[in-house]
Amino acid sequence: MKISSKNLKFTIGAIYLTILFAGLYFLFSTIDIRNLTNYEFIRLNKDLILNYKNNNFILLTFSFFIFSIIWVLMLGFGMPLLLFAGFVFGKWWGTFIIIISTTIGATLLYLLASLFFRDIIEEKLSSKFSNLKAFFKKDELLYFTIFRFVGGGGTPYGIQNVLPVLFDMRVKNYILGTFFGSLPAMFVTVSLGSGIENVIDKNVNLSAFKVISSPEIYLPIIGFFVILVVSFVIKKFFFKPNDEKK
Repeated sequence: MKISSKNLKFTIGAIYLTILFAGLYFLFSTIDIRNLTNYEFIRLNKDLILNYKNNNFILLTFSFFIFSIIWVLMLGFGMPLLLFAGFVFGKWWGTFIIIISTTIGATLLYLLASLFFRDIIEEKLSSKFSNLKAFFKKDELLYFTIFRFVGGGGTPYGIQNVLPVLFDMRVKNYILGTFFGSLPAMFVTVSLGSGIENVIDKNVNLSAFKVISSPEIYLPIIGFFVILVVSFVIKKFFFKPNDEKK
C-alpha cells in the first residue's frame, strides 16, 4: 500500500504526529501520575466510576471502546487499558471490549504506518528485526500469532503494532494474529484488574498480605508466570535460527 504524492504523505504524517504529541501533552499535564499509585485516591474514585458505570453502562462502554482504539492508534501502551477494563467492567466483558478495540486500533496503526511511515520504520527497525523476516516468509499468520502471544519477546506494544510493515503482512493475517495471539495475556491482565477491584471492595485498609492472599490476585499472577514459561519455550522452539534447528 503506497501513496504516490509525497506531499500528501508528509501532510497526513505531520498531522498524525501533531495530534500524537498534543494528546501526550494534554494527558500528562492534566493527570497526576502519582495518584495512580495512591490507594486512597483509587478507592474513593472507584465508587464514582462504578456508580457512573451502573447508571451509564452503554455510554461508558462505547466511550472506553473508542478511547482504547485512539489510545492504541496514538502509540499508547496496553497495560493501563487492560487493568482499567478489568477494574471497571470485570474480566469477561472487559476482555471482550479490550480485545476488539485494541485489535481495531492496532490494525489502523499498522495501515497508517504502512502508508506514511514505511521508510522511517525500515530505517529504524529493519536491522534490529532482520532475523524475523525468514520466519514471516514461511507462515506470517502462524509466526505473528506466536509473536503476539510471547509479547513480542519484550518488544514495546507500539513497536509490535507497526513491526509487520517490514514484512508487508496481509491485513487479514495481521487482524487474526493480533486477536488470537494477544487474547491469552490480555485475559490474564484484565482478570488482574478485576481482582484489584474486588480486593478494594472488600478491604477499606489494604495490606500486601490481603492482596497476595486473595485468589482474585494470585490466580492471574500465576497465569502470568504460566504464560511467561510457555512463551519462553515457544520462543526458543519457533524462533530458533535455522542453523540451530539442524
